[in-house]
Amino acid sequence: MNSQEYPSRLLENAINELAKLPGIGKKTALRLVLHMIKWSNEEVEQFGTSFITLKNEVKRCKVCHNISDNETCDICSNTSRDNGIICVVENIRDVMSIEHTHQFNGLYHVLGGLISPMDGIGPADLTISSLIERIGSGEIKEVILALSTNMEGETTNFYIYRKIKDFPISISTIARGVGFGDELEYTDEITLGRSIKNRMPFEKTFGDNH
Repeated sequence: MNSQEYPSRLLENAINELAKLPGIGKKTALRLVLHMIKWSNEEVEQFGTSFITLKNEVKRCKVCHNISDNETCDICSNTSRDNGIICVVENIRDVMSIEHTHQFNGLYHVLGGLISPMDGIGPADLTISSLIERIGSGEIKEVILALSTNMEGETTNFYIYRKIKDFPISISTIARGVGFGDELEYTDEITLGRSIKNRMPFEKTFGDNH
């Protein structure tokens, strides 16, 4: 669509803003905006305020880097969790996916991405240094590398492994129920839960991938 197809510049501006979101094209944005026009002023204000408040007040957990309302997230501050196990994941969506399986009761560490030279993302752009600091505290007994099984995930797994292999901890990875190239976000809960529960020592994956 071009600008002449919209009856209102205000409508066009709203559509263009929504179309900036991933997975939202102009046609979907148009449908959403036309729906929102029917809302009351209070509903529109509440919608907008929720995002402004989120942007201004949301925090990153100072321990695991998960999104949180407080300095320390609910998972890290939960005394019933096993604080001797850290599950290393790429992003917040992966934390949510694993939590939905109800098969893991340890803590997390959110890297904020994967090593990808093609995209200009190196180890320094991730939270690997703070992961090493957590392990160095002496409280950690196991680290689970639960990254997507694509090339970037495998590269990041191996980089982290080399950095932490000399610590007195066990290093494991999710079982291969998650196929190569899969992202955790799109893996069904039963498969992901089994992969976490049936995790294997990371060294055993060398024969297949290294």
